Order: sequence, then C-alpha cells, then structure tokens
Amino acid sequence: MSIEYISDKELFHIKTKNSSYIFRLRKGYELEHLYYGERINDTRGIEFLSDDNFLGATLHAIDSEFTEEKLSTDRMLREYPFYGSVDLRCPAFHAEYRDGSRVTKMKYLGHKIFSGKPELDGLPSVYAKSDEAQTLEITMADSFTGLNLIYRYSAFEELDVITRSVTAVNTGNSEITLDKIMSCSVDFDNSDFDFVHLHGEAWRECEIERKPLVNGEVRISSARGASSHLHSPFFALANKNTTEFEGEVFAFSLVYSGNFELGAEVDSLKNTRAYMGINSFDFKWLLESGQSFTTPEAVMVHSSNGFGEMSRTFHNLYRNNLARGKYQNAVRPILINNWEATYFDFNEEKILNLASKAKELGIELLVLDDGWFGKRNDDTLSLGDWYTNTDKLPEGIASLAKKVTEIGIKFGLWFEPEMVSPNSELYRKHPDWCIHIEVREKSLGRNQLVLDLSRKEVCDYIVSSVSDILSCGNISYIKWDMNRNFTEIGSSALPPKRQSEVAHRYILGLYNVLERIKTAFPDVLMEGCASGGGRFDAGMMYYFNQFWTSDNTDAIDRLKIQYGTSMVMPSMFMGAHVSAVPNHQTGRTIPLETRGLCAMCGQFGYELDITQISDDEADEIKNQIELYKNIREVIQFGDLYRLKSPFDGEKTFFEFVSKDKARVCLFYFTHSCAVQCNTEKIKLKGLKPDSAYKCNKQIYSAEFLERFGFDTENLQDNSGKVYLFEIQ
Repeated sequence: MSIEYISDKELFHIKTKNSSYIFRLRKGYELEHLYYGERINDTRGIEFLSDDNFLGATLHAIDSEFTEEKLSTDRMLREYPFYGSVDLRCPAFHAEYRDGSRVTKMKYLGHKIFSGKPELDGLPSVYAKSDEAQTLEITMADSFTGLNLIYRYSAFEELDVITRSVTAVNTGNSEITLDKIMSCSVDFDNSDFDFVHLHGEAWRECEIERKPLVNGEVRISSARGASSHLHSPFFALANKNTTEFEGEVFAFSLVYSGNFELGAEVDSLKNTRAYMGINSFDFKWLLESGQSFTTPEAVMVHSSNGFGEMSRTFHNLYRNNLARGKYQNAVRPILINNWEATYFDFNEEKILNLASKAKELGIELLVLDDGWFGKRNDDTLSLGDWYTNTDKLPEGIASLAKKVTEIGIKFGLWFEPEMVSPNSELYRKHPDWCIHIEVREKSLGRNQLVLDLSRKEVCDYIVSSVSDILSCGNISYIKWDMNRNFTEIGSSALPPKRQSEVAHRYILGLYNVLERIKTAFPDVLMEGCASGGGRFDAGMMYYFNQFWTSDNTDAIDRLKIQYGTSMVMPSMFMGAHVSAVPNHQTGRTIPLETRGLCAMCGQFGYELDITQISDDEADEIKNQIELYKNIREVIQFGDLYRLKSPFDGEKTFFEFVSKDKARVCLFYFTHSCAVQCNTEKIKLKGLKPDSAYKCNKQIYSAEFLERFGFDTENLQDNSGKVYLFEIQ
C-alpha cells in the first residue's frame, strides 16, 4: 500500500517509489508533520523526530489544548496551519466568521483511505488509471463555527508523486468568509535551502532564479488574472549542493491558471514553511450554509538526484496523467502559422499559396492566425464577432478549410474568445459582458477588454460561437489566445459581497468552456497561448495538448525560454517555430540551420513566408522536416536530459532519449561567443547499461559515453548541431 495508517502511533505514512511523507495526530487536535524526503521502509522510532516542542525559557505562549505538555504550535512542524493558535507564522488557512472573529480551531474528526483518486469539482487535476494511486482524506472540524476542512492526499507510488488539495465545507447555519485557503503547506525542520523559481516577462519567459532562503518570508505571486509571464506557479527548495544531476530537491507545481501565490517562511528556529495556492490578495469566498469550496491541486515531487530527475518526474506525470484526449499520445503535426508571413494582410489566394508551398515542403498543418473574422483588419476591432471576414475570404471559412485540406494538409484557426473589442458588434449589444466596475473608466490592453467568464451567459456565448465555426468541418486545430491581463476587476452580475470572487469564478468559467469544447470536438488539436507563455501552466495542460511557448521566436533567446520551461513542462507541449530573419522581435540574424535545430527541441513548426524563400532555403527546410519526422517521437515522448544550461555560459546541450533507450538525439548550440568555440566532450545520460550506440559510423559503449563523453565539433557563434545515436 502506498498510504498506511499506523493506529497505535496515530501515524500517517504516504509512500512513493522513492519518497516518504509522514505526519501524526497529536492529542486528537493537531496534525504534526514529521518527515518528507527519501523513502523510509521501517518507521519505528519516527515519532522521536519531534522534539516535543518544550518551551524552556522562551516567551512563546502555550496552546490551551497542549497545556499539560507545555507545547506551542509556534514551535511545531504543522501539517496544515490555520490562523488562530499561538502559531504566528504564515498560515495556510484564514477565515472570518459570523461574530467577526478570525480564529479557527480545527480538531480531527476522522479519515479514510481508498484506492484511486477523485476528480476535483470544476477544476483540472491529475488523474489515476486503474490502481495507480491511493488517496487519504482527513476531515477536521471546528465545532464552534461549523467549518470542516478535508485534507486530500493522493500518492502515485510508481510515478513518484504526491498530490494535495483541501475542501472547506460549511456545516453550520451561518455564512463563513474564506480569506485564504492554500492547496498545501509543508514544514521543514531546517532552512538550509535555496529557493528556485521561474520568472520573466513577455518575450523572456521562464528564466531560472536561485537564491538562498533567509530569515523571513519569500513570496511569489500573480494577481493578473492568469498565471502570467512574470511568474510560473512552480517552485523548488533545493539543498545548497544540488545540481542538475545530484542533490535533493523538494518541488511544488500548482494545477491552476489564475491568481496564485507560493513561498517559504523561515522562522527564528530555522524551520521552513513552504506553501502554495490561490492568491489570497483580493480574494474572498463567501461560503453559505451547506456549501463547499475546493482548492486547486498542488503536485509535490521529491528528487534525490537533482533538478533533472525532478523535471522528468513532472514530465511523465503531466504527459500520462494530466493530458487527455486523442492527441495525448499522438505525434504532433509539423505546422506553419501565417502570422509573421502576412499579419493582417491576407486573402484566400495568399493562404492557398502558403498551403501549397507547405505541402511541397512536407509541412502537415496550416494555421490561419488573427484577422479572419468580423471586420478584423487590425487589433482595434471585432474581437467577439466570430463570423467570417468576407472582405478577405468571400467564400467563407468552411470553403477555405475544404480547399486547404484538398491540397493535402490539415487546417487550423486562431481564436481569442475570452476578449472583446469595444469596437465590435458583441460589445455594442452587451456592454456589461466585460469585466469592469460601473463607475470606473475601463483600461484597454491591446485595444480590448476581458469578457466576464464568471457569467454563465457569457460562457455559453463563447461555446456557441466557437462551436459554430468548428462545426463547419475540416478544422482540425485551434490556437486559443489570450492577450491581456485583468484590470478594474468586477462583475455586474455579482452582488457587492461577492466581488472578490470574480477572478477565481472567471477561471472556473474558463475551465467549463474548455471542457465543453474539448468534449464536443475530440478530434481537434487545441493549442494554448497567452501572448506566448503567459498562461502555460499545469491547469491548462488538462485542456490543451500543446502551447505557444513564447512570442519571441529568436532561436538563441528560445534556448533559455525552452530550457526554463522544461523545468516542469514536457517538450512535446512546447510550440517552437522557425521564423524569418532578421528576427521580428530581436532583429538578430541567425542561420536557418540553428533556427531549425532549436525549434526541433519542442513541437516543431514554421512562422515565415515560405512562398518567398530561395531554392536553397526550400531544400534546407525539406531536410529539416525530414529529420524531425524521423526523430519527433524521441523528442515528444522520450526523456529530456539538460546537459548544459544556456544560463551558464556560451554552449547549450539538450539530450533526448527514447523510452526504450534505443535512440538518442544530442542537440548542441553555441551562443553569445566573441570568438570561435573550442570542441568539448559532453557526457551523455540515461543510456541503456551494457549496450553500444552508433553515431556517425562510430561505435561507442554506453559506459564510455556516460563516463568519458562524446567529442562534439567546433562550431561558430550562434550555430547548432544534432548527433543521432542508435543502439546496436
């Protein structure tokens, strides 16, 4: 069993293949955390990890429930800390009750352990197949307020993952206002960690920042309505000596796409409290009698072998137990997007010429981007008017889609259904359908407003509009974009006391919309986008089978973006395109070969005017496509080893190993070099023991490649090379 309750010690032991998570019930009142780390098979004596929290000469107060033992929760490792005891550290839970008090006192009511893993109502979550997981549910109760909290833990033993969420239930007769309810909280008995997270901005997503914890609190958050470009809903606590391949890591990823917070607090005793959940800033949730509220799911991964093992654990889980549908385990098509080729200036002839050239080169899918609907000739109008722009496409989308598929490739469309242009038919008909405050001026972003997805009628309109287009046939792909964050957050459909619920209700509405469309059109491949990677998170992976990683298509910049994104996200979800030079974002000119190889490290595609390329460029693109078709199953379904980081010097190495270890792709890039680079031996990882591999007609043992390394070639600045290894 992956979850065990040892009754005589009131001990809970949650086990995965390589980790243990242990806590106990103390006096029927408090759940005390004892241990999280490498797997322990014999727990006898584990309770002595607690130092009994004697006060000695300290000035800390004593909890009334613990008076006889002279204990203080302020010194205790707590499993899920709620505000109201003498623990004055950062709480995981905070609420306000009928008398205006904000004190919560939870006591153990019971628990159950069962096979499988329940879905979370209205929220995406990791799912279990057959007997992959066991779940522990612990119910805690506050008899004075009628509040119950259900702590939910699911253990995926073979996948080496623990997931957590919390449900608040109002069993009383009075309203309860939730001010803060984290998805998880973990106390550690030391503070000797580095805090690792992903930050950035548009065109510079997922840069890795690592800094030591110090006394006090480090807090990362988004209050933008989306997980955002600025911060990813992921962090890790790593030992000081942890590298890509060695050392201990405790990692946390939130399956959520809206406002979040995460962080760690170090107290005066050098204990560390880590937490993650919905952002408590500008959040309140009114819980009426009989109602419940469930948090998004937190995924916890422990690694004893560095960041690389941590990432591969996330990749396997999210590929196999979060992604869904027809394309979960299907190779992704090589696509071309018309955006950087035509922008808004296109007609049917241009698109069909692009499709014909794409077919000739071996491309499998054409995506028609912004500008095909309403009167959309620039970004100032028509968002929300989801009907064909007949000035550009007189015969309609259905006719164009049919003609493209008759050429021999698939057809896809860009949508931005969550937004509305003030200059649109939709806005003129329903001006109250956007997120706004009646007495405040509306701020515009990219000349648009955000539709209020907390309202059912708005969600129904989006589903209906998108479905009408998809129902015309021959559309096998959609790119779902979202190009601005929230301002003046309010809903004209909610009463004043529920206005702080809008941001979360929006995300629940979005999930509902996506679920309905995904269910109705299971054969359509859906790509997520938010000005690039502004909402590339685990919550969205439940609905989208790939993402546009960044609007920055500069290949050298993309090495960092794709490296950082791969800390959590699998390569098969990362859209990566070959674009024109000079690059439209950076102005840099990078060789076509390098641009192609960088894009092959993700979901491969093109974003340039292929009708204007030279014969030599066409031949090179054909060769790139032929190569990617040969290796894409290794890239999309294999294991990624980050051998050298673009953040740490002038070279980058990515290694992809097929699941059966029979094929290996080693990508090598140089960048930002003032002079010609020297050759370098690079040690491969993840090979099949006692085997031999062939590369460039040479035979190498797996042991040799892992111990001594492979000699790479001498490359010029901004160059790339791929080496293919086949097991013999």
